Amino acid sequence: MDEYLSAALTVDVSEAVATVNAIAVNEASRQSDLLMGGPIDPHAPDRPDESTSDGSGSAPPAPRGDADRSSARRELASQLVQLRIDLGVGLDPIGTLVGLRRWGVTWELIAQAAGISRQAAHERWGRRVRQVLDRYGTGELGGPVADDEGDLRDAV
Repeated sequence: MDEYLSAALTVDVSEAVATVNAIAVNEASRQSDLLMGGPIDPHAPDRPDESTSDGSGSAPPAPRGDADRSSARRELASQLVQLRIDLGVGLDPIGTLVGLRRWGVTWELIAQAAGISRQAAHERWGRRVRQVLDRYGTGELGGPVADDEGDLRDAV
């Protein structure tokens, strides 16, 4: 066999695969932010239009609770878009799924984003997500995770 073909079939590509995957995941995140209106800037004003009718050029800040909720909902939406992109290009969505579950997102909403049933989403990813969230097998997930698995476990 030709030395180039032999090298092509035997060279260790694991580091290159990891690098390309990391770049793809970062690009999926960037694209989801762009599709949802650009990355969330924690230093941006709470309102898009800062001008006021009194001519001062600045508006009073929005109530902090509303801004936080709006930012969190936008970030959640961006993560759901990232899940769709991950699936669309064949990336492993485990990191995105763990983040979504950690934020308390239900399998119903994850399934809706993936275009499958809630039970199918849980069967496909539930065990892997749980292994990441409960790495010691204690049953403690270590944070806010939606409590919507009881009926899914009973059905399996």
